[in-house]
Amino acid sequence: MNLEPNDPGYDSARRVWNGAVDRRPAVIARVQDVGDVVAAVAAARERGLPLSVRGGGHDWAGRAIRDGGLVIDLSGMRRVVVDPEKQIGTALGGATVGDVVAAAQTYGMAPVTGTVRAVGMAGLALGGGYGPLNGKHGMALDSLVGAEVVLADGRCVIAGETADADLYWGLRGGGGGFGVVTSARYRLHRLAMVLAGFVFFPLAQAATIWRNYRELIATAPDELTMMTGFVPGGDGRPVVFMYPMWSGDLAEGERVMQRVQRLGTPIMSSVGPVTYEGAMDFFDAHVVDGRHHRIRVQSVERLTDDVASLLIEAARTVTSSYSAVTIHHSHGAASRVPLGETAFGVRQDHLVFEIIAAWEAAEPGDVHRRWADALSDNIAPLALPGGYANMLSPEERERARMAYGANAARLVMLKGRYDPDGVFSSAIGVF
Repeated sequence: MNLEPNDPGYDSARRVWNGAVDRRPAVIARVQDVGDVVAAVAAARERGLPLSVRGGGHDWAGRAIRDGGLVIDLSGMRRVVVDPEKQIGTALGGATVGDVVAAAQTYGMAPVTGTVRAVGMAGLALGGGYGPLNGKHGMALDSLVGAEVVLADGRCVIAGETADADLYWGLRGGGGGFGVVTSARYRLHRLAMVLAGFVFFPLAQAATIWRNYRELIATAPDELTMMTGFVPGGDGRPVVFMYPMWSGDLAEGERVMQRVQRLGTPIMSSVGPVTYEGAMDFFDAHVVDGRHHRIRVQSVERLTDDVASLLIEAARTVTSSYSAVTIHHSHGAASRVPLGETAFGVRQDHLVFEIIAAWEAAEPGDVHRRWADALSDNIAPLALPGGYANMLSPEERERARMAYGANAARLVMLKGRYDPDGVFSSAIGVF
């Protein structure tokens, strides 16, 4: 079914998670199968319309929706099938993280994901995929074992280790600029229960807490991946948070969690045994559809005292009671993948700062945007080159190129082979 501007349902269909994105495509193609996707790609090319792809609709920058363009809306393609013997989940292109997690949980397994259910699984894996299992099982992209892709010329191909290996390389972290992923196969992992939850600390303890955090993660085993940062507390003022996840032996994990509690003097702790699906609940209250957002991203090798000081000052001067900074912890299995094995450009222990300015639609946004930009600019001289391409804005192409490092040239070459006319130019990447 196609939706055009005067059709019922058009306005709701063009909305994405970030309420600040307000674009009016010429047509939204609500596809149901691969044939519909092939037809939509052909229609966009025949009519000369800019083409974009909407999966989970959670990209803050709005790449999925282009003014005057044709949107391929995959939200009707969310089926997930699990092969418990092979430990593989096959998900259609519109499946969300929550869809895949729920299907895998039925068999006592889990995919590698982020922490937000509503994010599209394909978009997460194509761009990278930081999350609480990075230490044990690598990034989401590392669990992508194959994909069905509709290319710009209308061909439908299968990419994997033994078929179209170059495309498979580019799909794992390259940002999805080669075609429409109509289904993907993900490796699942046996995981009945984890230890996870929030531990909140007063902002006044931040310097000590983040110094202790730095020491703890320096020797963290693969089974422990621990996010940190600050979020609004119950009164709207920032509090420091830890979000540890332990994916190993629970008795051993309990001892590790005691160390987490001793990073400072907690205000509150909700850490305990939970299913991986249950662990998704912790972030739901902090991810609200329709609010306006600006997101900036930086990556650092270590949470040094200088970086921590910038973070503390940002918390003290935050302009909105909805804004936050989340810091992803990448180590272990994610760092042991050779740099050239996938398109992803950072294979060393590091931390990713997600600087999230959020405000209600009725508020002026400039002051909040400036807050996010200022923190990002202040961290930049202390940061790794580039940044997490999955979270960069479309205007930050040079930073994306730097983020891919030595892999950027190969990505550009593959783009010329699979999409020489730039049909999928709205996708994340260096193109």
